Amino acid sequence: MSDFPSPVSRRAFLHRTGAGAVLLAGGVLAGGTAAAAPAAPAALTGRARKAAPADLDPLALLKKMISFDTQNFGEGGVTRPYAEMLKTVWDSAGVPAEIIPTPKKDNVHLIARIKGTTAAPPLLLLGHSDVVPVERDKWTVDPFAGVVKDGEIFGRGALDMKGANSANIAAILRHVSEGAKFDRDIIILTDCDEEAGQYGSGWLAENHWDKINAGMVLTEGGWFLAQKDRRTPMLITVTRQDKVYFNLDLVADGTATHSSKPNPDSAIAKLSRAVTDVDTWLAPVALTAVTREYFGALAKATDDRGLERALRLLLSAHSQHARERAAALVVKRSPYPWLHQALLRTTHAFVIEDAGYKENVIPSTATLRINCRGVPGGQRPRDFLAAFRKRLADRDVQVKLAGNPGESEEDALKRLDETWAKGPSSIDSPLYTAIGEAAAKTYPDAVFAPALFEAGTSLGPWKEKGIPGYGVYPYVVDNDQLIAMHGNDERITVEALKQGTEFMYRLFDRFRVR
Repeated sequence: MSDFPSPVSRRAFLHRTGAGAVLLAGGVLAGGTAAAAPAAPAALTGRARKAAPADLDPLALLKKMISFDTQNFGEGGVTRPYAEMLKTVWDSAGVPAEIIPTPKKDNVHLIARIKGTTAAPPLLLLGHSDVVPVERDKWTVDPFAGVVKDGEIFGRGALDMKGANSANIAAILRHVSEGAKFDRDIIILTDCDEEAGQYGSGWLAENHWDKINAGMVLTEGGWFLAQKDRRTPMLITVTRQDKVYFNLDLVADGTATHSSKPNPDSAIAKLSRAVTDVDTWLAPVALTAVTREYFGALAKATDDRGLERALRLLLSAHSQHARERAAALVVKRSPYPWLHQALLRTTHAFVIEDAGYKENVIPSTATLRINCRGVPGGQRPRDFLAAFRKRLADRDVQVKLAGNPGESEEDALKRLDETWAKGPSSIDSPLYTAIGEAAAKTYPDAVFAPALFEAGTSLGPWKEKGIPGYGVYPYVVDNDQLIAMHGNDERITVEALKQGTEFMYRLFDRFRVR
């Protein structure tokens, strides 16, 4: 799960200090190398084929996916062995698949295409192959072994998003094995550089748009949430809009000197005091049509009467003060407090710190990268920046908007204004209807609703052309599993994966020709 355009990498951010070398040593070497590429598949005969039984089993397929180390440290990953493995899966089922190399060695896209019976605009499934790095010593299991323990499968990418990829592919292969015909082409794109890098979906769209041109796109996004018991499906969501991604840098300057002579003009101390000032500060609650519908659905779905009352207060509030008080109650009562905090307002998170280069030198500069996510149609990024600067006006620090290379602050703000103003994907599409029907059949006691995605996806190239894009992670998760995304001991339950695969099977059934 990342954003479009790709954010600046940690390696690029830390290149001045030499910390990038440490990151490589602690990540690539500790994380292991990519799994060996499987043998090339036999040439296709052109006849329809049955998918291998293991490929119809989402758990077996996910274990295989996790075993490939596709860590992306900020400049793309090694995805060719993973793509070659998936190509053999498609080949064995008689589905044409093509590997698209990028200018970076062993960093590739994979496109499979199931031909439909009509010229209706294709449905594209978008699932990224790369994953964020692991802190191997913080995991309780090998992050690339696909360990199943206590009913959960652990591994980097188990949730984001190799788990979704396995559910999607196993479900579509089941249809193919049954001899299904679809009313349109179905394109399955396994892209690279989603978690950062210059050869992601944007590069692919610029160079191979004819291969990925579609009428609607489904990717990662909407959460399937459980009641407080952490098992019972409560709310099934499909995201139709991503939050607005931008970065700020806090920069403090001080006097560089020998570390034997501490001084009051310490850049690191200045930066630390500024961080304290904005650590628990919250941007104002900003409800939009999309988030109002989401929180209204949550009020209908929850079996917690206290949470329901808080949500009703939030939605009926007539003043900002009342909204803030109700929002605090919602977060307090929610079984997913961090998620719902993020959907209520612009967020800021401290992600990368750069200060110092030698233990006997007090550095002259300290910098902190802050990742921010704004609510489209809510608080403008430029207004958040102004409020952030006002908050730190008495601190001796600079607050810089980190735009694209060579971009002025005003140009960056104008670009963010455009992203902020873009509306959500229409819900008047065959794909949205199919998602809703699959939800009703697979999770009949849960409430279905569209939602805002608190993070970002690779949907940019399609949304720029007005093509509707939606997101689902097709398995029920509890809060602990949600928090482990991009963290340690990432996992989902085996049962949720199987049920999610059934959900996807029913979704694709909507496009099957009878």
